[in-house]
Amino acid sequence: MATHVWLIATVLSFTIGLTVNACPPSDRAALLAFKASLHEPYLGIFNSWTGTDCCNKWYGVTCDTFTKRVADINLRGESEDPIFQKAHRTGYMTGSISPAICKLERLSSVIIADWKGISGTIPACISSLPFLRILDLIGNQISGEIPFDIGKLSRLTVLNLADNKLTGRIPRSLADLSSLKHLDLRNNMISGTLPRNIGKLRMMSRALLSGNRIYGPIPETISYIYRLSDLDLSLNRLSGSIPESLGKMAVLGTLNLDGNMISGPLPATLINSRISILNLSKNAIEGNIPDVFDQRSYFMVMDLSYNKLKGSIPKSISSASYIGHLDLSHNHLCGAIPAATWFDHLEASSFMYNDCLCGKPLKACS
Repeated sequence: MATHVWLIATVLSFTIGLTVNACPPSDRAALLAFKASLHEPYLGIFNSWTGTDCCNKWYGVTCDTFTKRVADINLRGESEDPIFQKAHRTGYMTGSISPAICKLERLSSVIIADWKGISGTIPACISSLPFLRILDLIGNQISGEIPFDIGKLSRLTVLNLADNKLTGRIPRSLADLSSLKHLDLRNNMISGTLPRNIGKLRMMSRALLSGNRIYGPIPETISYIYRLSDLDLSLNRLSGSIPESLGKMAVLGTLNLDGNMISGPLPATLINSRISILNLSKNAIEGNIPDVFDQRSYFMVMDLSYNKLKGSIPKSISSASYIGHLDLSHNHLCGAIPAATWFDHLEASSFMYNDCLCGKPLKACS
C-alpha cells in the first residue's frame, strides 16, 4: 500500500514538474494564432514552433525562467543568425500581426523588424500589455494609426515604428510614456502637429521623426527633455521659427531640421551650444548669421544652405574651435569670407550661389 501511494505521489510530482517547466497552453495557443497570420516562405523560421513547450527552442521566443510565460518575441528579417547565412538572403514575410499577441500578457519585448512585407495595422490591444518595454516594428508595410492610448505602456523604453506606412496624428497620449528613451517614427506618412505636451518625455534621449507630413510649429516644450541628445525633425512640413531654448539644452548634440518650411531668424543660442551636428538647410530662415562664435563653437557639420540668410559671414566664425563641414551656399550673403585655419579644407561649393561673397576659396575680393 505504501509503495502504491509513493508511486502515485511520484507520478503526480513529475507531471506537475512538467507543467511548471513548460509554457502555459494559453501562451502556446496565442503564439500559434500569431504565426497563423504570417507567411514566411524562404527561411522556415517557424519550423521550430512544434511540440507542447513554446519555451523550448521555438525560434525567436524567450520565456521568463521562473514563470515560464512568454517574455520576448524577437524576429528580425535581417540577422547574422545561421538560418539567414545558410539561405544567403534576408528575410521576407507577409501577413499581419494578429491581436492574439495581446494574450501574451507578460510580454516584455516585441521585435518584428525588417520583414518588408508585413502589412495590416498595429493591434490596438498592444496598449494593454503592462510589462512591455520594447516595441520594434521597423521596416514593414504596417499602415493605420499609432494606437491612441499607447501612453498606457508606462514601462516602454523603445518605440520604433520607422519605415512603415503609418498615417494619422501622433497620439497625445504618447507623451505619457514616462520611461521612453528611444522614439523612431521616421519615414511614414504621419501628419498633424507635434504634441504640445511632448516635453513630458523627460527620459527620452533620441527623437527621430524625419520623413513624415508633420506640420505646424516646433513646440517650445521639447527643450524640457533634458536628456535629449538627438533630435531629427527633417523632411516634414514644419513652420514658424526655431525656439531659442533648443540651443540651451544640456546634451543636445544633433539637430536636424532640414527640408521644412521654417522661417524667422537663426537663434544665436545654437551657435555656442552643445550641438555639433546642425542641419537647417532647405528652409526659409532669414536675417543675419549671429556674430557670437567663440571657443565653445564646435561643429562636425553646420549646414545652413538653401535659406534666406543675408549680410556678411560673421568675423567671429574664425574663433570657433572647429567646423568640419560648413555649407552656406544658396543664400544672400555678401562680403569677404573670414580667414580661419579650419577653413583651408573647405571648397568653393560651401559658399557658392550667394549675392556677393568673395575671398578664398572663391575669387579674390576687389
